[in-house]
This record gives sequence, C-alpha cells and structure tokens, in this order.
Amino acid sequence: MQTYGNPDVTYGWWVGNSVVTNRAGRFIGSHVGHTGIICFATGASCLWELARFDPSVPMGHQSSIYLSHLASLGIGFDEAGVWTGAGVSTIAIFHLIFSLVYGGAALLHNLVFDPDLKGGPIGRVDKFKLEWDNPDNLTFILGHHLIFLGVASIWFVEWARWHGIYDPAIGEVRQVFPGYGDFGRIFSHQFDFLSIDSLEEVMEGHAFLAFLEISGGAWHIATRQIGEYTKFKGDGLLSAEAVLSFSLAGLFLMGLVAAFWAAGNTTVYPPEWYGEPLALKFGISPYWADTGDVSDCKYFFGHTTRAALVNVQYYFAFFCLQGHLWHALRAQGVDFRRVTQAIANLSGEAAA
Repeated sequence: MQTYGNPDVTYGWWVGNSVVTNRAGRFIGSHVGHTGIICFATGASCLWELARFDPSVPMGHQSSIYLSHLASLGIGFDEAGVWTGAGVSTIAIFHLIFSLVYGGAALLHNLVFDPDLKGGPIGRVDKFKLEWDNPDNLTFILGHHLIFLGVASIWFVEWARWHGIYDPAIGEVRQVFPGYGDFGRIFSHQFDFLSIDSLEEVMEGHAFLAFLEISGGAWHIATRQIGEYTKFKGDGLLSAEAVLSFSLAGLFLMGLVAAFWAAGNTTVYPPEWYGEPLALKFGISPYWADTGDVSDCKYFFGHTTRAALVNVQYYFAFFCLQGHLWHALRAQGVDFRRVTQAIANLSGEAAA
C-alpha cells in the first residue's frame, strides 16, 4: 500500500487491502473467502435460473447465464440429447456446500492460523510466505500458480474428450478429441482466434496453454532467481500494490478478449444458449447491441443473455484498466496528492 513516506500510516477498517499487504496468511484467507462467495453466488444463481426456466422460450432470451454455460459444457441433457436441466441442481448444490467449506477455511486462516504464515499445522508453509524483497520466494509461488492453471486447462480438455461438450454445428453433445502435437498451427491463431469455428481447435488451444503454463511453472519452481536481481526483474518495484496492478491488467485483457469472443463467436457461445451474435455500436460510449428479435426477452431489460454477458465483461474490463493504471502508478511512487494540490493552487490563483 502506498504510504507516501509515512511508515506509521494507519487505515480504516474499510480499507481491506491494508490488513493483507504483508501478511501471507490473511492474504490466503481473503482469496479463499472470495472463492467461497463466488461458489455461493454460482450455486444460488444456478438454482434461481433453473426454477424460473421456461422451455417455451429460447434459453438465450431468459437471462440464463449459468444454465447457458452448463449447456455449452454438455450438462443438463437427457439420454435423447434434449436439454432438460438434468443434473443441474446437483451441481448447484455442490457449489453451495463447497462455499461453506471455503468460508470455513477463510475463517481458519484469518482467526486461527498464523497470519504471517511463518508456521502452521502443515509442514513448510513458510515457503509460501510473501516476501516482496525475496525474488526466490515470489517466483516459487508464481510457479505453483501456473501449474494449477495448467492442470485446470488439462481438466477441461479431458472433460471434452471423455464426457463431450455441445457442438452447435450438429446440435448435440459430442466428444472432442484434440490433437496434442500440432502446436504450431494453434500458435498461428494469434490474431484470428475470434473466427475459430472448430471445437477441436478450441481444445487444442487449451492443451497448448496447459503445456505453456505447466512448463513455465516448473521453470519458476526449479530455477528460482537467475542472475542479478535488477529493476527489470522487479527489484524495488514488487509490492502488494504492484502485484494488484498486474492482476488488474490481466483481468482487463481477459475481459476484453472474452467480450469480443462472446459477441460474435457462435461455436464456443452457441446461439441456442446465449442468443444471436451482437453488433458493436457507438453512442455516449461503445456498447454491444442485439441483432435478432428480442420481443420475448423478459429479463436483462429486454436483452439477450449474450448482450448482458458481453456488455458486463466489456465495461468490467474497462474499469479494471483504470484500476491497473491507478495502482501501477502508486506502486512506482506517484504521489496523487500533488494533483489535488495543483488544482487547489490553480483555483486560488484564479480567484485572486
């Protein structure tokens, strides 16, 4: 947190980041608590959408964001291949139960376990203690994060292989068998990925991503810091505020890509579940508008699920970019108080 050179600065209770800045245990507790909130919201919203689902209206026209994602994953279909919502309530309840588990873990990390992560009931937890001036420690933690992300990508690929996902080209759930070796072709989609219309290529992209993430994670864990620790590598820059700015930059990029992808791609986001593709319009600010008949859309102010999903992602990305710039400048020591002081001086001169 930026202290503007005051080592004894104190923050109010509402400044949540202040209590986790240099306390790894509290930092973990906050992350686990946030995960519990997300889990609870997912399970509850899924049950809410299922309870008011009207089979006579297209799913994409009744604000069914969670049901739409499950349907895209091939979940909720009966043996005849018709979407009936089968098994959806089980998944929702599973999320509600795990939200309690995450909530309990968050309380333990915040109230019982060591807030500085110097020790605990599990051996060598001190290896994951945040030390901003210790590059070996930070790259070690980063490596584990990358491996977990890689495993998640593999899990998704294997789900598509063994269970199957919905293919809008044939209107049913099918197993997708990606090729793991042709990474060169996948890498060639750097600038035209929005036009991908093959589920095989989508899964191959996730397999390629898993390879990069796991390889990068193993590299960070095995090599730690190599060579001199310079400013280019974060010396004097890495801090809780700097990491927050990096995270917000990542959210901006993901939100922006997700918005453009979901707006026009009908392979990953089938019209059956999300509604018709959108058109980019310009008013007071850019926005995504429906292109189909929305007369039967009762929710989202008369818009499709796709329109709601894309516009939220788009503006979420925009505000994440503002947050990134704010925290990145503060991490570099920019004193924003000078801005208000300069404005006050100009106002005083104008009045005189």
